[in-house]
Amino acid sequence: MKINFAFGRTGLNLELPEGFNYRVLEARSAVPLKDPAAAIEQALDAPVGCPPLNEMARGKRSAAISVCDITRPAPNREVLPPVLARLEAAGIPREGITILIATGLHRPATEAEIREICGEETAARYKVLNHYARELSQHRSLGNTASGTPVFIDDRFVSADLHITLGFIEPHLMLGYSGGRKLIAPGLAAQETIKVLHSSRFMRDTRASEGSIEDNPLHRELLEIARMARHDFLVDVALGRGTPRRPIAAVFAGDPVAAHRIGVEFVSRVMLETLDHPVDAVITTAAGYPLDLTFYQALKGITAASHIVKPGGKILLLAACEEGAGGPEFARMAAEGLPDRAFMKKIEGVPVTVDQWQLEKLALVTARAEVLYYVPGLPREFHSALWGKACTSAEEAIRTLTSTLDRNARIAVIPEGPYVLAQAAALENAIR
Repeated sequence: MKINFAFGRTGLNLELPEGFNYRVLEARSAVPLKDPAAAIEQALDAPVGCPPLNEMARGKRSAAISVCDITRPAPNREVLPPVLARLEAAGIPREGITILIATGLHRPATEAEIREICGEETAARYKVLNHYARELSQHRSLGNTASGTPVFIDDRFVSADLHITLGFIEPHLMLGYSGGRKLIAPGLAAQETIKVLHSSRFMRDTRASEGSIEDNPLHRELLEIARMARHDFLVDVALGRGTPRRPIAAVFAGDPVAAHRIGVEFVSRVMLETLDHPVDAVITTAAGYPLDLTFYQALKGITAASHIVKPGGKILLLAACEEGAGGPEFARMAAEGLPDRAFMKKIEGVPVTVDQWQLEKLALVTARAEVLYYVPGLPREFHSALWGKACTSAEEAIRTLTSTLDRNARIAVIPEGPYVLAQAAALENAIR
């Protein structure tokens, strides 16, 4: 069986060996809108749970707009122009509008990436700035949440008269679904806030996972932080399938809680794939560029696959990792070579290190499944430290995965990795 996997910028065609019971899980998505521009205009003028954007902007002198960074395929090029037009038509001067790249603790966007994120014309005409989570002086303290999380949010966002986020909704490995409140924290939060949000208190809670939102403690925490930052208006979209850019399938705008909730319900209804029983193995990806630029981001393909593989089963990750491991703290920890259980013990009860949470989520998977990797962009010095075998070719990885499986073993094939929201009912019930 031949399969084209989302891998880097070009994809990866592989022949899978015969004799196994394959189930290909395609990314289920809504049909792309015939006229997305009209849908955006309509959503801005008839939003959910609040007045139209132009009415909300009337009388204001400044606005801040938080947008996703280069690691997310958010359609800012399409959404920003009508949003900006309404702000200016309502009387907010162009110089009073700030577009903030919600980097969280990711690296800042380059000038070329800013043009790619926002579009050439918007990047040239408006103030587009990176967020720097490590610069505490650029953030305003808003106090603590009810559970004690210190809240520091980018002062340029907090200081504005109107606070807007533009995002998209997809499954998220910790938060259930992306979009909405995530564009404020961790997107525009200081590392002092981000570290607490990514601490073991949330990371090891089984409710903080893909597709889980109603009882997700991290979701509740971020909603509280967004309220403290006076989140006024959001535009979130659902994305369909297509290349080179994923097309818009639905638009949700308005009150940050109500509109996001409707968007989550839509995406969940469209995307969720339920298996009656867990599988013996999974072949997955990190959905290709831009999500598989780094090993750090690519791990989301593994955590998503963990919901359908049986205890003791196997997961193979195929990810290009063109930019290597990821941030410096993550790279240092990934190369350290501690076994997964030793790593989990080491980080208990001590201050949180930046990016430890991604390895913590991985360790929760490797504790109950064997993980294999084909990650050619990850430097070889990391390979011996991985929690599982790193293969030198995709063909070797497939052979290694299947060599010890029984004939007719059930193998799930997920060409687009974390864009597939899949659960095995019996396994999920056992975990929870």
